[in-house]
Amino acid sequence: MKFKIELGDITVYKVAAIVNAANTSLLGVGGVDGDIHRAAGHQLLEECKKIGGCKTGTAVITKGYNLKAAYVIHTAGPVFDGNLEKSSPLLASCYRQSLKLALKHNLKTIAFPSISAGAYRFPLKEAAKTALKTIKEFSDSDLEITMVCFSNDAKAAYEHAAKEKFK
Repeated sequence: MKFKIELGDITVYKVAAIVNAANTSLLGVGGVDGDIHRAAGHQLLEECKKIGGCKTGTAVITKGYNLKAAYVIHTAGPVFDGNLEKSSPLLASCYRQSLKLALKHNLKTIAFPSISAGAYRFPLKEAAKTALKTIKEFSDSDLEITMVCFSNDAKAAYEHAAKEKFK
């Protein structure tokens, strides 16, 4: 596995799949979810409507349409309610299920946003730790994983977590 952390806009990444931090409806409401839907075009929304939603901690795959990525892996992260013991396993499942889908579809390059760390209020440091602990489970794979951070603070949190998890 190759892993890197970058600051950027996930909608412009040319990878096999980008991950969408979706809500359970898959309807592209706001945040990175809305950005991805706008960049991909209306066909993405139509395909998502046919899927009919995604439970928290699970993942589904669609075409990328107008994106540079061929596919979008949609995962519904947990809304943080203050309970790390309940929320962390759900967040870990988002990363794990997304990576399993990438492997199942023979997709070698994948870009992740920071799932649940924006509007869903998951504490950034804990979100980074959970993400990287889960990604490390795939260290024997031939995946190229990019964590695409939305801010300098997010990038710093992921870089700090990477020092701890990839020693």
